[in-house]
Amino acid sequence: MFSLIRQHIQELVRYRSLVNSLVVRELKARYRGSFLGFLWTFLNPLLLLGVYALVFNVYLRIQIEHYAGFMFVGLLPWIWFSSSLLEGTHSITSGGSLVTKVIFPSQVLPAVKILANLLNYLLSLPILFGFLWAMGIYPSWPLLWLPVIIGLHLMFIEGLVLILATINVFFRDVQHILANLLTLWFFLTPIIYPLSQVPAPFNKWAMLNPMSQITLTYQDIFFYNRNPNLRILFVFLCLSVVLLGLGMFFFERYKEIFAEKV
Repeated sequence: MFSLIRQHIQELVRYRSLVNSLVVRELKARYRGSFLGFLWTFLNPLLLLGVYALVFNVYLRIQIEHYAGFMFVGLLPWIWFSSSLLEGTHSITSGGSLVTKVIFPSQVLPAVKILANLLNYLLSLPILFGFLWAMGIYPSWPLLWLPVIIGLHLMFIEGLVLILATINVFFRDVQHILANLLTLWFFLTPIIYPLSQVPAPFNKWAMLNPMSQITLTYQDIFFYNRNPNLRILFVFLCLSVVLLGLGMFFFERYKEIFAEKV
């Protein structure tokens, strides 16, 4: 198992120039032909924020100070997560022309989708900071935890995407089921409501949701201006390492027959 994981990582490092060029191509192709082009990187989350803020802050009247800022903090990493899963799951099947080439490293394709969406997230951070500052929220020293949190989140996403992308090669229904599951997962994650509003009997169940754990850490460093809960961070670290190991093992075990299936 560990030799397969090491091989997976070594090949990603070896082909890092290919990964970089494909990420750039992915970002350029995403908005090619649109009038606003790369501005959609910033407009999409803002438009989504406006819709949710209207529904949950104005119509349903969720009582939390600076609600739009609170929601924006959780919404941006969720967009990175959900977009990476949706695009990464069918990255192998949609990249059939590349996968069938003998020398092409297929593990590059899921990584490209994840990294392209990560760059979108990072580019959206200045808007988040401006949004929070306009509300009088000034994140400070706890932001030093951000690279650690992003790194753990990246490991979690990579592991999950590798598993889903592999399964989707054999069962194409996965990519369709996933879209519906992500909608449910979104509402089970404390993004549009604080964890304190979850009824007490369900609070412990809510914390079993990995996306609840990582969302709370983002909220801690951005919105509440405090260090993340180290116990929650450690649990998420263990889960991410296990998931990443399983994902790499699963992917490496079956990647040799991808070309036959796509």
